[in-house]
Amino acid sequence: MVASAKELDKFDQAILDIVSTDGRISITELASRIGLSKTPCQARLRRLEAEGYILGYRAQLDPVKIGRDHVAFVEVKLSDTRAKALSAFNTAVLKIPEIEQCHMIAGGFDYLLKVRTSDIAEYRWVMGEKISALPHVAHTSTFVAMEAVREGPA
Repeated sequence: MVASAKELDKFDQAILDIVSTDGRISITELASRIGLSKTPCQARLRRLEAEGYILGYRAQLDPVKIGRDHVAFVEVKLSDTRAKALSAFNTAVLKIPEIEQCHMIAGGFDYLLKVRTSDIAEYRWVMGEKISALPHVAHTSTFVAMEAVREGPA
């Protein structure tokens, strides 16, 4: 049985808070910071991973240094929002590496995409050749980010 967020105790919550900002922390340091010994801390961490609270660990890359610092947000309106059309759109979005995030939205449009490219010329190509060609796309609106005030976890 998987615990719900309400069933997590203060130690579980502390582990999640810490690893969400420092996924490379050692078990010894994690145990020290939450006030448990190493063995029970490690058991809790493994349980949180096994139960799906922790989906994985990854490196956070500097988008400027890797040449992907142009960010655009794209509102997408679909021509069809029945389950089969949504599924086709969702599957196709996963194949476009420039789309960093995709969220279904309740509002005046259907999806909000976060698209990361090297510059406006690459974005224009991605929009014209990839995003516009996604299944059931009827209309898009683009908003180019001027500055990232905050990205990633708190």
